[in-house]
Amino acid sequence: METRQQGFMDSEPLKEADEDLVSEVNLTNSTMTEEERQEIQQELAKLEEEIGTLRQVLSSKENQHAELKQQLGLTPLSELRNNFSRGWHDMQSSTAYKKTTETLSTAGQRTSAAFSTFGNTITRRFGDLRNSQSFKSFEEKVENTVSTIKTKVGGTGPGGSFEEVLSSAANASSQDTPTNNLTDSSERPC
Repeated sequence: METRQQGFMDSEPLKEADEDLVSEVNLTNSTMTEEERQEIQQELAKLEEEIGTLRQVLSSKENQHAELKQQLGLTPLSELRNNFSRGWHDMQSSTAYKKTTETLSTAGQRTSAAFSTFGNTITRRFGDLRNSQSFKSFEEKVENTVSTIKTKVGGTGPGGSFEEVLSSAANASSQDTPTNNLTDSSERPC
């Protein structure tokens, strides 16, 4: 014959009769009298009845609450909107929000002032550059070169200032450029 030891996992499931036996066992106080036991059971039954009554009252109050809200026109969406507005207001009135707003405002003002100062500095530097001796020397050399080229190409009059030469060159190039003759790229010579 085969003898087999039963382990924890090999045991059969409890039957209804086994469950009844287990529920009748009192593990906490085996010295309780029958009178004390009945008194505790009565108290337990009374508490269960009160819990049932409280559940009914709560359900009734929740229904009344829902009806009153419906009469006032308060929908879940309007409540959500009100909660969001209240939360937004609370956040804006918090010290953390105020400090953050203040800090960002100050940073924006400082950044704006820095860019303004930077722009003014660049403008001043270009003005200084234009008034510098190096730039004036360069301007004179360009004027002399343009005057020389103009004289050699056919002009007999004075060269004029640098601005006049640039202006006349711009006018001449705009007159030479055709404005209405747009050619297709396939027609252009390579």
